Amino acid sequence: MAFRQTGVSSSAWVAWAINPTATGMVGAQSLVAYPQSGGAPKVYTAPIADYSTKLEEGNLTYGVSDLNATYQSNEMIIFATWTLPTTVTTINQVWQAGPLSGTTIQAHSTSNSANLNSMGTVNLLSGQSQTQGGGNSRLKKRNVHGVLNAVSWGILMPADAIIARYMRVFKSADPAWFYLHVTCQTSAYIVGVAGWATGLKLGSENGNIQYTTHRNIGITLFCLGTLQVFALLLRPKKDHTYRLYWNIYHHSVGYTVIILSIVNIFKGFDILDPEDKWKNSYIGVIIALGVIAVLLEAYTWFVVLKRKRSERKVQYNGTNGVNGNGARQQQSV
Repeated sequence: MAFRQTGVSSSAWVAWAINPTATGMVGAQSLVAYPQSGGAPKVYTAPIADYSTKLEEGNLTYGVSDLNATYQSNEMIIFATWTLPTTVTTINQVWQAGPLSGTTIQAHSTSNSANLNSMGTVNLLSGQSQTQGGGNSRLKKRNVHGVLNAVSWGILMPADAIIARYMRVFKSADPAWFYLHVTCQTSAYIVGVAGWATGLKLGSENGNIQYTTHRNIGITLFCLGTLQVFALLLRPKKDHTYRLYWNIYHHSVGYTVIILSIVNIFKGFDILDPEDKWKNSYIGVIIALGVIAVLLEAYTWFVVLKRKRSERKVQYNGTNGVNGNGARQQQSV
């Protein structure tokens, strides 16, 4: 078997266990691992007799061989071969994580649902696993968090940028494009805040398991998105002295939000590890938006250049006093 846990800091331990007698921690036969400075992680077996057990090293009821672990990029993987009775077809599994003080195992949190509901069963014949009700609830929260953020930051924000950049080229779309831009951006922000809030809730329930990069990018996105939305209230008029600087700020922050959003969504895919179809679907949406942007960019330049040529022609004819029929107008004496 291999047990993989991401988001493991250098001061945290992880464990995976089989419980032959119950569904919880008491009686579990566990494999424990924690990082060590300058070497491979420490990994050992630890039977859990009761709630006062401190995960001390000891022999298990079942035979375990080839026990080792790897720790890289805050990811711990425990490998082992278990010798189980041939009559066993379903096992009770338990997994945990907690703080580490030096090389001393500390008790895990007893208030987070992530720690309280980290148990389930595995059918060795079908390979199917089931978690307790709390685990299913947590998985649902993670999925809701992922969908909200993918739709808001990952789809609506890029689509909003396309609307703002290319609809304004058409004079007939003014000021409709602006109101559509504001509506789309505000909607994306509201949905994004809901996704951000669910992320904070999940983070508080994860105890010592933290996805630092994903969390920090999410906080940055929330701050930049908030500035971007409220900056609309300070938008100067077109002929105002500071309008140029406002435009530079607005565009810079907007494109930064889009780039960070896409990066963080793929970070989320790595954490959730959903079926490939979900990740591929999002990649397809991003490619489609990219193709639309490229086509509209080319058309925009065509329209702008054509408009400038027409304006120069009108200006030239007006300057030289040529009438609509191409003949120079005669002045009366």
